[in-house]
Amino acid sequence: MAVHEVLRLHITSEKFIIEPRSQDGELLIIDRVTQEITLQANEGQIPASAITKQIYGIMGIIRLVAGPYLIVITKREKVGEVMGHTIWRVTDTEMHSYKRTTTHLTESQNSLNRVYLSLVEMMLKTESFYFSPTFDLTHTLQRLHNTSPDFNSLALHERADQRFVWNGHVLKELTQQAELGQYCLPVVLGFIEISSCQINGKSFDYILISRRCVFRAGTRFNVRGVDLEGQVANFVETEQIVQYDGHRCSFVQTRGSIPLFWSQCANLKRLPGPTILNTSHIEAFQKHFDDQIYNYGYQVLVNLVNHKGSEHQMEKMFAQTVDLAQNKNIKYESFDFHKEVKGMRFDRLSILIDRLENDRKRFGYFHQTREGTVLMKQCGVFRTNCMDCLDRTNVLQSMLALATLEEQLLRLDVLNSGQRLADQKQFDTIFRNLWADNADAISKQYAGTGALKTDFTRTGKRTIKGALMDGWNSAVRYVKNNFQDGSRQDAIDLFLGNHIVEETEGLSVRSPLATQRDWKFYAIPVICLIAMAMLIISLLMPGEDQREQLMYVLFWGSALAISMAVMMLFGTTFVDQPRLTQDKVKTE
Repeated sequence: MAVHEVLRLHITSEKFIIEPRSQDGELLIIDRVTQEITLQANEGQIPASAITKQIYGIMGIIRLVAGPYLIVITKREKVGEVMGHTIWRVTDTEMHSYKRTTTHLTESQNSLNRVYLSLVEMMLKTESFYFSPTFDLTHTLQRLHNTSPDFNSLALHERADQRFVWNGHVLKELTQQAELGQYCLPVVLGFIEISSCQINGKSFDYILISRRCVFRAGTRFNVRGVDLEGQVANFVETEQIVQYDGHRCSFVQTRGSIPLFWSQCANLKRLPGPTILNTSHIEAFQKHFDDQIYNYGYQVLVNLVNHKGSEHQMEKMFAQTVDLAQNKNIKYESFDFHKEVKGMRFDRLSILIDRLENDRKRFGYFHQTREGTVLMKQCGVFRTNCMDCLDRTNVLQSMLALATLEEQLLRLDVLNSGQRLADQKQFDTIFRNLWADNADAISKQYAGTGALKTDFTRTGKRTIKGALMDGWNSAVRYVKNNFQDGSRQDAIDLFLGNHIVEETEGLSVRSPLATQRDWKFYAIPVICLIAMAMLIISLLMPGEDQREQLMYVLFWGSALAISMAVMMLFGTTFVDQPRLTQDKVKTE
């Protein structure tokens, strides 16, 4: 059952009236006073005084201190088509309060409500929300093929894989009423790009879809490892699709944090050391892989962390836990990425690709003909990780994807026998840029910046310019991870329903946002930034009196050094910590 694609939102003082453009005679009416949601016949309920807007879907309803807010999609951008269905990216949304005023709130409640609103708006401004009113974006082509006719008759939100529905929480008030299925639009977060390509005069579509999981979702240093239910941080399913002459081929890979109980808390150091909790990991580890094997089949765990330094303990514990699990459907492959490619020798990644080649061929890929006959199914996946499951992980995934894509195009007769994709310069550029864009999108969602090492993904070689860009992105990550990610984590937890707002917050119920940050949280970093700016100005703008300039340089240099020393001494005091929820790993 498809979702209504284009609607009109009519706003009156008492109601939100939603009118499908594709269907006459039916209205979805939300009573702003009683909060009742009903379907009614269109019998003159839309007054001439109503404010009318065109919308492209209902994101959901979220309850804050001031009451419920309706969230709607107001702008969209076409990405392309999959199996004849149009895919859209959300480019703008609006929030509309049920309440006409906030006079029923106290001053402190008004203040809390504004903070909650800013968190929701922060989440809605995320660049990579996608949807389709007619196609289930949450499932791979192979999963969609394995479904029954009864399953296909369900509403989109009912048949969706809930792991990847990012507005599942805010849709609840609509999904609880079965008759509203055509108004419940599932939205995914991740990356989708569709490119029309040509090789040997044969046109095909190359599609890349990354689906970010809602379970254990969060930001880089706030959410790591596994939780008690077996869900891991930064879990992303990536599907590569080829559409040619009615044929469809799909290849799926996954990434996710090392499935152990561990943390890596921001503390103003350039890279905080990871801490493995002194507890048993095996039960959560087994839960995680029971789920992965059920969904994807055989697992090859490709671990790319360092075998020396602070990452070594992670590699060692991961290997030990794999041995302890004794699971015949798991194979462990450890590869010290940074050691092997030292000196920009990224060509040495071929060592790992060769080691994985037999498994890649054994897993195969999903292939469905134009007649609907399935010639092959994928029977396992590569589950790749590094520490963040971003930069190193994406490099390897793109290489595995390229090897499988070459096989697919040879089988479809797009490539001639003996031809290599690497020699198809125009397509090679499209492929590499798509995977680099995917890396940037996934990285921004978790770490706050574009990915590192994308110069290799884009060009096939490591460059000095790319290394310098990595340095810049690392610096920006440092700032965001230490001074902004607490609020970003709160925004995610609020939107996903990990924190439920009580309308009595600020009155009978104490709000977690009521915790006042120490004055040092704001003062010392500001002093540090001012001192840094003034030091640079003093160095770049020489005055007539060199002694006076030297005094300014010494003064601002000392201020910078002292403020930085204070921040490093009391590191966590200045880190932007989440306030709405706590990591289960730390509290159980």
